[in-house]
Order: sequence, then C-alpha cells, then structure tokens
Amino acid sequence: MMTNIDLNADFELILSFTPSLGSSGISRILARNAISGRTPEQFLSLNESTLIEEYALKPKAAQSLTNGAKELEAKVKHYKDRVAGKPVRLATIQAALYPTRIESFCENPPAYVFLYGNCSVLDNKTFCVLASRDSDRTAVDRVEQEVERGVLEPKTLVTGANTDAYMRAAVVPLRWGAPRILVLDRGLFSALGDDLDQEPFPAARLWRYKFDPVTDLVVSPFRPDDHFIGSNNQLRDELVVALSDDVVVVRARPGGVMERLADRADRIGKSVTKIG
Repeated sequence: MMTNIDLNADFELILSFTPSLGSSGISRILARNAISGRTPEQFLSLNESTLIEEYALKPKAAQSLTNGAKELEAKVKHYKDRVAGKPVRLATIQAALYPTRIESFCENPPAYVFLYGNCSVLDNKTFCVLASRDSDRTAVDRVEQEVERGVLEPKTLVTGANTDAYMRAAVVPLRWGAPRILVLDRGLFSALGDDLDQEPFPAARLWRYKFDPVTDLVVSPFRPDDHFIGSNNQLRDELVVALSDDVVVVRARPGGVMERLADRADRIGKSVTKIG
C-alpha cells in the first residue's frame, strides 16, 4: 500500500501514471467506484483477479496496480515536485473542472486531461479554424486571416501546434495579446520543456520568449512525459473541435478527418462555416 501520498487526493494521478492502463480502463474504474462507493484505499487493496473480472482491466494494468505500488508512488511524488507552484491540474471525466464541451462532443471522451495555465478561458466564446495537413500556402494564408477575424470579435482561438495551419493560427493571438487554448499531441513536459515555459514551436518565440500560463491554457489528454506518436493526431484534432463553439473550415480533404469532425460539429449544433 502507498504510504507517502494522499490516496484520496492523488488517486486520479495514480491511475493516470499506471502502465498499460488506458483511458477506457480509467473511466471504468472511476465510474464503478462511484457507483459502488468503493474508496481509493479499498480499490488499491483489491487483488489482480478482481481487477480483471470486475473492472475488465488488462492483466498488465492489473499487475501494475497490485505489484507496482512503490513505483507508482514514486512517479506521483516526482510529478508533484515538478509541477509544484505551477498552475497544472488533472481533470478526470467525473470532475467539475473537466470541460463539458469535450464530454458532449467526443464519441469516446478521454478519461482525463491535464490543464496548464488560465482555465478561465474555457468560459470564453471559442473558435477554431481547420485546414488539412496538406494545405497549400493560399489555404494557410486564409487560415491566418480567419483567425485574426475571430480574435478581433473577440473570441478565443483553440488550436494545435504541429501542422502549418495550426502553427500559423497559433501565432495570431500573440500579436494582439489575446489568449489561446493549445491542444497538445503529446504530454506537457514533452511539448513545453521541464519548466513548462517553452513555446511549443519556434515561430511563436518571435512574438513571446516564454510560454505565458497567465494568459493561455494548454490541454493535453496524454501523460506529462508522453512523446508524440502518429495516432495522437486524431485525438488532438477531435479535442480542438470539441473545445470550439464556432468551427471555420478553410480546406478539408473530402472524407478526411477535418471534414468528418466539422460534419459532426454541425450535427450537434455548433456553428460551422465552410470556405471554398
């Protein structure tokens, strides 16, 4: 049993750092514990077979929870030391801080998101400007124009940081001192550095030397040290649209991810504008 951390306060962190325990498994644990009234201490005292049978966990995840207490405790303590004094919060799907826009839009909402920075921007009117990864220069230029239009209305931009269109979009609010919501395709430390003060792409550093958590908000559905893998793009794009009240589509490849997300946004009643 873990003895050097607060099991009640840190339970969600323990789950998020458990090897082989994915988002769906965490969601099942949180939901079943809420229904049964099982406390974190009671849950962490369960044997491996119970975790597999009652919670449908994979054997490796069950083994990590039952046999890896010291390792998990060390990971949680190390993480808390690294973020001490920084506005970093873990929001699980059952928490009040979890963005309702994500839960209402995503077909399989992530069990948790790490939030870093100014959470109050989630109360703003938000928008995104979408363009396919293979967009040409003309389309990317139009993305910049549409972002500037939205920022000056004013609305808060939601964007990613690793395509030409996303990067061009993310620079615009910096020129006007406006807030941004950046959705990551990797963990917080992987994207922003050990001190969480690096802008995630070089062009932004021409406008601001360090990332400003007082103004902006970063959202990541990945563990803080997780690196990028190709499948992360799909979840990042889904969260960008989920967190946006208004969706502007400059260029979407027919049948591609952006088109499907925009169509889903339209079906649930978001404002969707298609250009060209």
